[in-house]
Amino acid sequence: MAVSSSLFSCTMQMEVFAPKISKCPKDFVYCHSKISYMEPSYLKSTCYPISRFLCINNLSKCDKVKKNWQRDGIRCFSEGQKFQLDDVIEAQQFDRDILNAIFEVAQDMEKIERNSPESQILKGYLMATLFYEPSTRTRLSFESAMRRLGGEVLTTENAREFSSAAKGETLEDTIRTVEGYSDLIVLRHFESGAARRAAAIAGIPIVNAGDGPGQHPSQALLDVYTIEREIGKLDGIKVGLVGDLANGRTVRSLAYLLAKYKDVKIYFVSPELVKMKDDIKDYLTSKGVDWEESYDLVEVASKCDVVYQTRIQKERFGERLDLYEKARGKFIVNQNILNAMQKHAVIMHPLPRLDEITVDVDADPRAAYFRQAKYGLYIRMALLKLLLVGW
Repeated sequence: MAVSSSLFSCTMQMEVFAPKISKCPKDFVYCHSKISYMEPSYLKSTCYPISRFLCINNLSKCDKVKKNWQRDGIRCFSEGQKFQLDDVIEAQQFDRDILNAIFEVAQDMEKIERNSPESQILKGYLMATLFYEPSTRTRLSFESAMRRLGGEVLTTENAREFSSAAKGETLEDTIRTVEGYSDLIVLRHFESGAARRAAAIAGIPIVNAGDGPGQHPSQALLDVYTIEREIGKLDGIKVGLVGDLANGRTVRSLAYLLAKYKDVKIYFVSPELVKMKDDIKDYLTSKGVDWEESYDLVEVASKCDVVYQTRIQKERFGERLDLYEKARGKFIVNQNILNAMQKHAVIMHPLPRLDEITVDVDADPRAAYFRQAKYGLYIRMALLKLLLVGW
């Protein structure tokens, strides 16, 4: 299934085509527009549907609809309507409208998790998790999310070794086979771009749960959700990204999402061997996002609302363990960093951690990484609900 395009604002000033056939209420107009946006090669169309509903006649009906207020008017996502994305492959697919709406659904999921343990929202749906790399949080949180909404799960924990991939089966053949057994596939793979390949041939939704050093969009969503819940805002924040920035798919994806917000500044703190790559820096620059490289974690921590620590990833160094040893242990979050941080600031980490955050930090209320993991459950519940049954 080809990924739906990134979402753009649909306003009355744009060229509006004839409404698509849909279950749209008569007081809503379903419109799409011509856009000159260069999408990745796995997207097949040049004129993308926007899937926007504009309340034009009866604004009172918006009370039952997800709403976002922006300078060009009211945005409404009608309950029961199809989600705007067919697959979740990369952070660039999301805009502020869709992020805000997903976060609203995630807050609904928090209530369901607390108060409705027998939810049947996804009863009758089956999710397959194909993980070609080890995972604890991502795989279990997706599986927990599915089960908490009444769905069922097919899972393989190490598909690289314990599936037909070990016999030489291609990813494409695996996807074509597994889609016959399930309604949605959550894929983690060791090769960057694997999720794009899967989405290009699948007839059911594909969720990228990490593709090598590429991207991890659901992690980025939960990271931004965590920042909003912990700090209370997303515009005007300062974020320090620390650790393995060259190979860290989590920080790459997060950088893309942070670029959606206003007056954000990002500090890159990493050993020389694993500096943030130029493609992310160039992207941030093109979006007007202020960024800076630093080797002084104490100074950066004193300025930031968020210190986002990551581990140096041994698995990305292959046989060059000498380079791994050279890179690790350079920047550690400890009591010295806590002492430098502002009272309202938080420490985040995608986990697992090794020694880059000392265990005595855990007791500080600014240590948000285990809360961050729990927020991931709500985001993934929201994504599964939206991809399978819509708004």
